[in-house]
Amino acid sequence: MLPVTLSSDRVHLDVPTRADAAAITEACQDPDIVRWTTIPTPYTARDATTFVDALVGPGWASDREYTWAIRRTGSTWLEGVIGYRTAHRDLGFWLAPSARGTGLMHDAVGLVLDWAFAQGAPDVYWECYAGNTASASVARAAGFSYTGSGPALIPGRGGAPTTAWKGLRRADGTPASDLPWPPETFGDAGSLGP
Repeated sequence: MLPVTLSSDRVHLDVPTRADAAAITEACQDPDIVRWTTIPTPYTARDATTFVDALVGPGWASDREYTWAIRRTGSTWLEGVIGYRTAHRDLGFWLAPSARGTGLMHDAVGLVLDWAFAQGAPDVYWECYAGNTASASVARAAGFSYTGSGPALIPGRGGAPTTAWKGLRRADGTPASDLPWPPETFGDAGSLGP
């Protein structure tokens, strides 16, 4: 698929490029992004370039993973990344510390969900490593139903099995589960995701 651009009044999603390497590298120094994702650590400019060259472009070309840069509308600075992987119809995201609490991730998730449903996805899956209350907060606000916890689709750093909180959002809006979001999933520390 050719890359698509998505926009709202607050956020603009487009394809990350090599010009974003500095912003990606800066954001990936954040301890929370390191903690809740499997990015290389320490994260270097070379890692950012490899991400753009080896994951972003080939992901779109192969229809395996669609990755967008999260930018404030009217800005060229990358504030985060959101991706939709087609094999499991799952969503992953992270946001730089300076952009948390601004509503950017809420809008970005909404745009990607709307796009995925318009492409015919019957539902979209979300998970985060257990303990990532910020990601759970984003998923809850985006209308995901909590479906339980279990082994993460993406193993932890070094390939170790990791427990994940899981959710599902159906295209037709019907709840995917009647399980309540557990108290341990609540928090307001920012916006990250695996």
